[in-house]
Amino acid sequence: MPAPAPAPATAPVTSPGTVPLELERFLPYRLSVLSNRISDAIAREYSRRFALGVTEWRVMAVLGRWPGLTASQVAQRTAMDKVAVSRAVARLLEAGRLSRAADAGDRRRALLHLSQEGQGIHDQVVPQARAFEARVLAGIAPAERDALFRLLDRLDELELRAEASSRACG
Repeated sequence: MPAPAPAPATAPVTSPGTVPLELERFLPYRLSVLSNRISDAIAREYSRRFALGVTEWRVMAVLGRWPGLTASQVAQRTAMDKVAVSRAVARLLEAGRLSRAADAGDRRRALLHLSQEGQGIHDQVVPQARAFEARVLAGIAPAERDALFRLLDRLDELELRAEASSRACG
């Protein structure tokens, strides 16, 4: 039986003189899609076992690495929307997975920590996340992995510089 005929190619609808955005070569799109696919794959397990969403897990992962941050600092470290982080923090507090304490130096600031239950969940999810990462990276030689992380660090630095430049230009 012959393979089905490919769908007819259609020309993109664009304004005259406009070149369509080649998403397969557009860095923000590629990074976003890859990040979403990896996050979703890891999330399937912790979501089922612990009823955690991706945003909630990211909050817990950040606080597992850097305890005692404010919700704003968590949003800053994850580049997530402050409202989404605030909602995730509220759900985690309500579920008993986080604790909140006033900052001794500034009583208006609330510092967040994983609760005992939250730490227990964190300690179960981290090995699963690391194992998935190892499966993803298994096909990449150690030197290529080192180069990948150097490039990611460099892209992070360049993005911050470009963002600052954009703000300065108005």
